Amino acid sequence: MGKKTNIRTGKRYRNGRAAEKYDAIVIGSGIGGLANAAFLSHLGQKVCVLEQHYTAGGFTHAYEREGYEWDVGVHYIGEVHKPHSTLRRVFDVISEDRLKWAAMDPVYDKINLGDKEYNFVAGKQNFIQQLTEYFPAEQEVIEDYVALISRVSTLTPKFFAAQAMPKWMGRAYNAVRPALMPKEFFQSAREVLEGMTSNQELISVLTGQWGDYGQVPAKASFVMHALIAKHYLAGGAYPVGGASAISRTIIPTIQKSGGEVFTYAEVKEVLVENNKAYGVKMANGDEILADKIVSNTGFMNTVSKLLPEESRALHKVDQWIPKVERSSAHLCLYAGFKGTAAELGLEMSNLWLYPSGDHEGNLEAYEAKDPCDPDTEFPLLYVSFPSTKDPEWEERYPGKSTVEIVTVSDMKWFDNWEGSTWQKRGGSYEGYKKQICDKLLARLFERLPQLEAALDYCELSTPLSTQFYQHNDRGEIYGLNHYVDRFKQPFLHPQTPVNNFYMTGSDVMTAGVGGALMAGLMTTFCMTGPRGAKKVNRLLKDHGKNLSKPAA
Repeated sequence: MGKKTNIRTGKRYRNGRAAEKYDAIVIGSGIGGLANAAFLSHLGQKVCVLEQHYTAGGFTHAYEREGYEWDVGVHYIGEVHKPHSTLRRVFDVISEDRLKWAAMDPVYDKINLGDKEYNFVAGKQNFIQQLTEYFPAEQEVIEDYVALISRVSTLTPKFFAAQAMPKWMGRAYNAVRPALMPKEFFQSAREVLEGMTSNQELISVLTGQWGDYGQVPAKASFVMHALIAKHYLAGGAYPVGGASAISRTIIPTIQKSGGEVFTYAEVKEVLVENNKAYGVKMANGDEILADKIVSNTGFMNTVSKLLPEESRALHKVDQWIPKVERSSAHLCLYAGFKGTAAELGLEMSNLWLYPSGDHEGNLEAYEAKDPCDPDTEFPLLYVSFPSTKDPEWEERYPGKSTVEIVTVSDMKWFDNWEGSTWQKRGGSYEGYKKQICDKLLARLFERLPQLEAALDYCELSTPLSTQFYQHNDRGEIYGLNHYVDRFKQPFLHPQTPVNNFYMTGSDVMTAGVGGALMAGLMTTFCMTGPRGAKKVNRLLKDHGKNLSKPAA
């Protein structure tokens, strides 16, 4: 047996363990909530984070089964292996340099369209050179594309500046924002790319990471696409010690000002009086008070579950909901294999497997059928090898390897078991899952036949799993969809109409660990005003200066 790390993080909530009052309560321990709580702690505030799951971290947590460990969302993260990048400095500050990162190999993604494969290689010039080898007549387009996504990334703080402002000021800023930003910020990914080239195969390759934000190019905002593409342009990285290292290294920062992160701590409702939030009511009836409350549970859960009925009626919340849409659900196969990465011939590179380059057509055909139908092709398969990415894996799990396969799903396929209890859904559910498992494994073994004999364990998570663990009613993985009009909605702001009640997480910014992380920062700015923002920016700036100092 290897040297095991406790991957369950946080302290189990029980009556009497929490203080009577805190400076702030954060509901939900995803990376946005953890970042917000850690920054507030740096400002001297006592923060209580409440997580209904058995472990902290949200989609950054890890879980263990049958002697294997998998991440549930931290498949790879960009830019954090660059010490001076904004994301790296934010992570360093909230973890006080405890969180370490391991860079992946240069080829971080392999895009497969049918029987053709295209490598994404780390580094702008490497990326351009490799794609130009595939599309020699499109070199200028590829260069312009890389320049454009870099420009969009640089201008993104300006695009999202309203999220750091008081809500009234942010609304005024967003009214003039179209005049301040390039037109690409208000177009779909396909619209922008078809304005650059008529080569549909190149467009299919460039949008080959659409699973990272959950929408096909015709529907996704180009902003969302550009942020993801630029995010990985310098390659990918993975937390040393596995995904649970993220929450494990941030929690001490929250604790240092007297705060705590509690698990098994389900919040039933935010306490509101005279349109002012003053605490939370727990599922067990306990009440915990605080000067400010932050929801990191997503927009839908925040407005439909946490807000009391009177507040929902007062602010006409029901009129907001039709203006946004839930993201897609997903299936994820978690598989464990006997043998090391070297013995099994596994690489770090992620695989994106598509039946063809028609992303929209593939998804439309898939959604019209049942995933168990033998004729149904998965519109995409994302295959990740977490055990190859963590340099401490072999020390912790010697002689073993793990693989994850993610694809799109729809809750409608699982409505027959709606309301059933986890692990007690019966033989029909298990049989349905097995059919999907077998199809996913067959595709994996087509690509990596050496894994078939080494398979030791596998299990499938469905939208019902996401509903159970994340409380997302339709099993949505990315919160809200990232179409153009989503970014025009004034209610997707850290400051809610209820005084002292805020939101954070990906719905405030964008999908992914990076988007949710930056939402935690923006919510902190919004909560603490110019004075608090100045102090936090000083922390980030000073950390950058320290990185620039020569070693003693």
